Formats: sequence, structure tokens, C-alpha cells
Amino acid sequence: MTGYAFCGSFCTLKYALAEMEKLIEAGVEIQPIVSERVATTDTRFYKAEDFLSRVEKSAGRRAALTITESELFGKAAPLEELIISPCTGNTLAKIANGITDTAVTMAAKAHLRCDRPLLIALASNDSMSQNLKNISTLLLRRSVYFLPLSQDDPLGKPHSLVAKFEKMTDGYSEMKCGRQLRPLFV
Repeated sequence: MTGYAFCGSFCTLKYALAEMEKLIEAGVEIQPIVSERVATTDTRFYKAEDFLSRVEKSAGRRAALTITESELFGKAAPLEELIISPCTGNTLAKIANGITDTAVTMAAKAHLRCDRPLLIALASNDSMSQNLKNISTLLLRRSVYFLPLSQDDPLGKPHSLVAKFEKMTDGYSEMKCGRQLRPLFV
């Protein structure tokens, strides 16, 4: 089973959800994990309840929403792979620095302590400033892969990078083979 975790880059949730649904259509069994913020925050993009309902209906199972539920993905109910899509800069920094205070960071910690593959679809406005060191830290870590990244608005948001969500199927396939999808920066 593959874990698919959603973090609060609210403007990219629709892309991440569409890619999860494509994986499901391709036969991938998904265990959804939804950050507390996504599960409880209504935005102009989604009402929290509607988003969670669609995720769970698509996956055919209840989403893990708490640290306690996500801790099971270590040894008790291990996932084969974990995807974090979208992954915020905040979550990326926590994973890179060993901070475990959300359902998603606990799922990542439980998963990575056994060196199982993690695919990150980053969406962060500070990727090429404060978070650049965290990207490099995780690029050096065994079993961590990134979807290709590009600047979504080089003039308006010069430090921002967003994953090429449409590359999810290719990134997932490469991760399963132990390879980073290239080019990383497009």
C-alpha cells in the first residue's frame, strides 16, 4: 500500500488530488493521510469537509488525521511507499530536521526510519531561500525523491518552487525503481 499525504499548500491541493486519483485509476492502493490544517481549514479553494470526503471516497478508506494514527505506518502497518503531495516548506523543514508534530511528519518519520521510499511534491514560496538547505539535506538522504520543480512566478515570487504535479506517475515509477526522476529543476 502507498501512503498519500496532503499538506496545506491550499492552492495546489486540486493538482495533488487529481494525481492521487490517477494513481488509483492505475491500480495503486492508497492510504490517505491528511494534515490537521487541511482537515480543518476552509479556504477559497475547498471546504475542509468536502476535500476530506473526496479524498476518502476516492481512496476507499478513511484518512489518517492524527499523529497517533500515522505512527502505525512504521512497523505496525508499514507502507511500501509514501508520497507527500503537496508538501509545504514548513513540512519539508520539519522532516529535514527531525521534527514530528503532525500526522504527515509522523508518517514520514515512521516511514523513513525503515529506509522506505518517500516522494515529495514540494510547493513552497521559500524554496530558494530559507528552505534550500532543507531540500539539499533531503536530496542527500537515502530513499527520498522529489518530483521535478520549477518556478511558478519568477518575478512575483522569486524564491518559490512548485512541483510539476503532472509528473507524478513518472516520479512514482522512478521512485519504485530507486531512481530520482530527472531533470529535477525544469
